Amino acid sequence: MDMERVRRAYASVAELYIELFGTRQQVHADDLAFIGRHLAGRPGTVLDLGCGPGHITDYLRSLGVSATGIDMVPEFVAHAQATHPSGRYHLGSIEELAVADRSVAGILAWYSLIHLPPRDLDGVLAEFRRVMAPAGALVLGLFDGDEVAAFDHKVVTAYRWPVDEFSERLRRAGFTEVERLRRPSEGTHRPHAAIAAIATAG
Repeated sequence: MDMERVRRAYASVAELYIELFGTRQQVHADDLAFIGRHLAGRPGTVLDLGCGPGHITDYLRSLGVSATGIDMVPEFVAHAQATHPSGRYHLGSIEELAVADRSVAGILAWYSLIHLPPRDLDGVLAEFRRVMAPAGALVLGLFDGDEVAAFDHKVVTAYRWPVDEFSERLRRAGFTEVERLRRPSEGTHRPHAAIAAIATAG
């Protein structure tokens, strides 16, 4: 997937996306609880990668987390900075993080990996592992499915994953799953899943 194509696609619908998904009240309560359970109390910086409008970054900050939001869409970063002026939001890419090795306490990648083709996932997870401090936490959201398959996401092509297979990719990248959350399809919503993992020693 050309990430520039993804950036342009989200930029073209940024205003609508913010309206539909841009507050914590629009996030499922179980998801917020899952995120908080694994990232609150982390002694160091937590990166919210693909932070979009910045609302979950702000939620983490409300829990006392030193959270920084990073997104490749300028419209999202501008909205986040204006809406949450006390927060930290920057332009950046999940493929190449501008932070030092072993320097972050946690990463939230909430549906920000869904547009990566399967062949590109391992490289991004390796980059996450590079910047993660020992025993750092990774929390991510994904579309659940019986097989790895592309589908027509409303913005741009996305992929669904069997949770076990995604967890195995995490293991190979140096993470150990500690909890998962699965939610079946609801109305027009596709099945969702979340995984929390810890960086393994080494």
